[in-house]
Amino acid sequence: MQNPPLAQLLRPKKLSSFVGQEKLVGKNGIIKKLLSSAKKNQFFPSLIFWGPPGSGKTTLARIIANTLDRPFYEFSAVSTSIKDIEKIINTDQQKGLFVPVVFIDEIHRFNKAQQDKLLPHVENGTILFIGATTENPSFEVIGPLLSRTRVVILEQLENKDLSKIIANGLKTLKLKINIKAKRFLIDSSNGDARVALNILEIASNLTTHKTITEKNVSQAMQREQYAFDKQGEEYYNVISAFIKSMRASNVDSALYYLARMIAAGQDPLYIARRMVVFASEDIGMAQPTALVVANEIFRACETIGYPECQENLAHGVVYLSLAKKDRSAYNAYFLALDDVKKFGNLPIPMEIRNAPTKLMKGLGYGKDYNPYTTKSLLPIKLKGKTYYKK
Repeated sequence: MQNPPLAQLLRPKKLSSFVGQEKLVGKNGIIKKLLSSAKKNQFFPSLIFWGPPGSGKTTLARIIANTLDRPFYEFSAVSTSIKDIEKIINTDQQKGLFVPVVFIDEIHRFNKAQQDKLLPHVENGTILFIGATTENPSFEVIGPLLSRTRVVILEQLENKDLSKIIANGLKTLKLKINIKAKRFLIDSSNGDARVALNILEIASNLTTHKTITEKNVSQAMQREQYAFDKQGEEYYNVISAFIKSMRASNVDSALYYLARMIAAGQDPLYIARRMVVFASEDIGMAQPTALVVANEIFRACETIGYPECQENLAHGVVYLSLAKKDRSAYNAYFLALDDVKKFGNLPIPMEIRNAPTKLMKGLGYGKDYNPYTTKSLLPIKLKGKTYYKK
């Protein structure tokens, strides 16, 4: 019989063994506090875990069920019907068991009708529901279900977290890894613990020695290691070249540096974020729709994921590179910010102050306000000053 995958073998069963998400599971973390409270009053709320792949959503759900000593049922919204869930609820009720923990991965895949059918079970407390999603619940989960759950945000794992997880994997495999290979593995995993462990396990089967090398990791990933150390100079050089190529409207250079980043394992969402910033910083008022396009590129990368989203990134890079450039809004804001830092909280002119009470009106708040005035509405000390220059 084949052994379980390394990622499954290393999955922690208690909170003290969980790596990462310190804000949730640390001393003052909400999960830690909820579990402590549940020991006293036997209450634990239904949750929706929102976070990137490999950040610990499924593992946390299992730990919660284990700590509460509840039956645990794991489903994928892709292949599950509400009837499957109702079947286990009825069975557990007949056996007189505790309210089960029902974990539904990719809850955003349930359509509105399926979510509606799930709602009464969550509302009546016949299940302790935990959903997991990589998508924004505000857009993908119906309002009534959201109102009956607590959304908990998981963040992409940090390098130090991945380092600990890899160390645990090496201990189980009884192997070592050289420093460059470890850094390459961490950089290429993009904060995903499952990816890191899967690559590590494959690499361990490729080495003929007791130490995993860069070549082993590269072979396991089926990708060459390109010069793109996230802690080194080349990392910043490539990003700088990417932005400056778009700024110069040099499409070919921008696409080349995009390809360099993608091939080296840069997180597509990081690239998309830089493009959203670029749309306002460098294009601005010359083509305001650039921000809309950049946001849609980011959304596409979130929804589709790698490798398909590289096509969306390429589309966005060409569009942003060819767009007219105008930094006037960007420059104007930072000129205004300089004055805020220099002069502090200057008094706001009386005519544009809010006047919600009789007393404030009597003091002259909002007096002589003209919504279409052409005079300066800046504080007296800055009267007549111009930040935005068309």
